[in-house]
Amino acid sequence: MPDPKLSLPTDAASAAQAERIALIEIDRFRKVVFPNRLRELRIEAGHPTLVGFAAHVTDIPYIRLSKIERGEVVARAVELRRVAAALAVSPTALLIDIDSQYFDIARWASPFGIEEDGEEAELAMLLAAALRQRRTDDAALTLAALESEYGLPPVIVSRVEHAAKPVDRWNAATIAALCAIIGVADPEHLEQGLRQLHADGALDEALRQIPGATEREDRTRERVAALRRELSEPATTPLPGNEPAHTNVDSAEKRMLAVIGSPIADGLIADIATGEHIAAPLGAGPRAYALRIFRSTLGPGLPASAILTVDPDRFPAPGGLAVIRENGALRVVGISTDRTGAMIGFSLNPDSSVAIDVLSPQDVAAVTAASF
Repeated sequence: MPDPKLSLPTDAASAAQAERIALIEIDRFRKVVFPNRLRELRIEAGHPTLVGFAAHVTDIPYIRLSKIERGEVVARAVELRRVAAALAVSPTALLIDIDSQYFDIARWASPFGIEEDGEEAELAMLLAAALRQRRTDDAALTLAALESEYGLPPVIVSRVEHAAKPVDRWNAATIAALCAIIGVADPEHLEQGLRQLHADGALDEALRQIPGATEREDRTRERVAALRRELSEPATTPLPGNEPAHTNVDSAEKRMLAVIGSPIADGLIADIATGEHIAAPLGAGPRAYALRIFRSTLGPGLPASAILTVDPDRFPAPGGLAVIRENGALRVVGISTDRTGAMIGFSLNPDSSVAIDVLSPQDVAAVTAASF
């Protein structure tokens, strides 16, 4: 006997459900956060394959270079300069104005196969909303709990909640865990259960939280504009409005870094000078600064007394730490990746995660050292 909660809807219910589905903003190009001219220009320069071209830019890992070309991550200014040098073009030649009458995202994305099937994207959105809603309804479903009790690491949770890929591309263990969390009997009933939750209106609020095409395009405009500004300045000049509220102090013997940081709500740190200074570690860049964290946001391995050296001119690496700008303040996150190379930043206190690859380049900085 089928579960009555997951039974097929009546004709009237089907019509209502179809109407609700029509209201979901399906962004088939949600992976494209940075359309650019890398593919076009490398082919013009005589490099028919990205693999062959990658040999000329060995300081950029191939998987990241591929994601840059496909528009799946936002390149940093230093990466654009390196790629442009290999192509003998201006770095700004790699940038695209998405508001140009000549730009069509479907045509741009067609060589990469990035456009998603509408039904697949729709189902991924419903799964993302269902997980978000369950985490909202049950405060016990923290990132730590999801990993320890269901085997879902933070990077997977973040990608599911951002509808990062079609439902049928998640492995069996992940789907089984999601079924248990959402309350669906088994994977065979997952789609039916998600559509029933949506038809009941249980996912409306969570669906509104998932960024759509409008938000993606707004972020793309902001990132490209920021890159144009940064590329117009010398490589070591910080972007206006993004300089840390502190200065470095150089002595005859050693270089000193001013320590900033004041704790505010939700694990954020205000960019305020403390009056302290620490010696700059070997290799610290010209824009490096020191940050006192005040709370163990990443667990006991990084105590509240730690002072981090942060370098805005370096990109974080998996397994390391990063500082991101959020709502005018700073947040310390650990960095992990999934099997596709997508980078996720996470903290344990508060329990949160963020997709690093879609952030503006000037809003991400690597942590290069820590003192206790």
